[in-house]
Amino acid sequence: MKTLLLPALLFCCQMAAFAMQSTVCNPDGTVTFRYKNDHAREVFADVQFAGRHAMTRDADGVWSVTLGPAAPDMYPYCFIVDGVSVMDPENPDYFPNEGFKSSLLEIPAVTGALPHDIRNVPHGPVEYIHYFSESLGDVNNAVVCLPPSYYTDTAKRYPVFYLISGTTDTEEVYYKVGRVNYILDNLVADGNAEEMIVVLPYGNPGKLSATPKLSFAGTQDIFGKDLLTDLMPYIEKNYRTINDSDHRAIGGFSRGGNQALAYGLTNLDKFSYLCSYSSFTSTEIPEVYDNSADTNGKINLFWLGVGTDDFLYGNARDYMEFLDKKSIRCVKEYTDDKFGHTWMNAKYFLGKSLPLLFRKEAAREAMNAGRPALAATGNEPQFTPGVMARLFPKPVVSPEYLEDGIIFRMKAPEAEKVEFMSELSPAPVIMERDSDGIWEMQMDEGFDKVFTYRFIVDGTPVADPQNMYIAPSKGFKPSISRHPACGYVFTSMGRDVPHGKVRYDLNEGTATYVPAEVAGEEGAPVVVRLLPGADDTAESWFKVGGADAIADMMIYSGECRPCILTTSPVKADCEVRADDYATWEQRRQALKAALLQLK
Repeated sequence: MKTLLLPALLFCCQMAAFAMQSTVCNPDGTVTFRYKNDHAREVFADVQFAGRHAMTRDADGVWSVTLGPAAPDMYPYCFIVDGVSVMDPENPDYFPNEGFKSSLLEIPAVTGALPHDIRNVPHGPVEYIHYFSESLGDVNNAVVCLPPSYYTDTAKRYPVFYLISGTTDTEEVYYKVGRVNYILDNLVADGNAEEMIVVLPYGNPGKLSATPKLSFAGTQDIFGKDLLTDLMPYIEKNYRTINDSDHRAIGGFSRGGNQALAYGLTNLDKFSYLCSYSSFTSTEIPEVYDNSADTNGKINLFWLGVGTDDFLYGNARDYMEFLDKKSIRCVKEYTDDKFGHTWMNAKYFLGKSLPLLFRKEAAREAMNAGRPALAATGNEPQFTPGVMARLFPKPVVSPEYLEDGIIFRMKAPEAEKVEFMSELSPAPVIMERDSDGIWEMQMDEGFDKVFTYRFIVDGTPVADPQNMYIAPSKGFKPSISRHPACGYVFTSMGRDVPHGKVRYDLNEGTATYVPAEVAGEEGAPVVVRLLPGADDTAESWFKVGGADAIADMMIYSGECRPCILTTSPVKADCEVRADDYATWEQRRQALKAALLQLK
């Protein structure tokens, strides 16, 4: 054990010695970015409010640049190190995404408060759920944001807003980047919005399956079937919801806006509040568009927002004009100062539309006051197949899960050497480069475990750009390999395993797993405290350790009684300390042993 721990401890000490404040918000509105790297030949800071700018290296190997000024908001950024994009290793906040890996910068307001600020008001819990999807043939997941009164006013039922993220986004983005729960909590506290349940689905569920399926190709695709026949019934069975069209809303950003309008307009018996943020949808729904009186009578709110500098603006404007010609009422909102197709716009649109949801009179007044679409100039950007190919080039597949192994790939055509390193092996493995600059290696042993790994590109640690699963560590965030053959992967569990919920409070830094059946013997649930490691966050035991998946399986099989797992400092029947073990596999085994003892 000491032999295994020593290299890790030395690495942590080295990182602590170099610890610094990597982003500094200056009084004049500029931001100074710092990045420590002794190996890099060239480094750029790539920031959404400023674009890409070269950084300067000092004698200590610290690269820096000052950019801006910029308006107070939240902005994605990364560093481009010798042609490879890397997250800020000193920043715990990151942008969840299937592909690109960026950190998050928050520039606070000098005076007043921003809509997404985490204010001292009542906050509702945020729960991560897993459910078996008949449409997908696998376990799917979603995030559920509950109102502050949900667990105190147990007789109350709530309307539901299904809110979908954009292309390549995960179900976490409207929570961690869009901050929908905090925006809504602030509005509710000020009396400017109704309490509601907000459900954040994963918009590309076909990617979860061991055999990826079609993600979006019209109104009858996998996502739509899952939403209507799997996720909605799960929500209405497991939460106190009001189940009629007057109390259901659907909305989304980018591709999510397209999906929201497609399923909303073709299911007006289920949804009467429709919101599209930076998007548009098909004009080929004649039974809706050609019957404006009937459609207008069914829709309480039709809300559309887009930036005039968005690459989708031309398509969105054309769609708004189409609705005007069809006499379909809608609210139209435009921006020109939030950098186009961005989550700054997505948050702004939430702040404008949430106060109208489930307030029929206010929503209808806004619809009646809706202005016509802006006139066309002929210079509007249009979303074409060429733009699609440029924004979303054919990805490198990594990891590629085989029946008897895993192939890892990293595109780095300018690199001289790329190595693969995982928590399962103490020494890095040199990867092989092909003629296209793609580096590759195959793992044939230990592949059926859940483990963290990273690429080392000419001495620089890099998370796998193609892997959506990231360890939520305080420092460098490695990728997570989750082979479908591993028993701790939800998609391998089948339809019969009941799944608990994990409640997160990232503001307080806590996470708690509650089983599908809370009561244990004599009504008293077993409580196990999980202590995160030195570099872990409250999410680590669940996102990397799979503690909730382990508990689900052991409760289902009868190996342990229903239990609560928590990182909170509470009185517990036992505790498991992450720092007592060198790898996550050892930590999982320790948790299983603890649960077996509590049977």
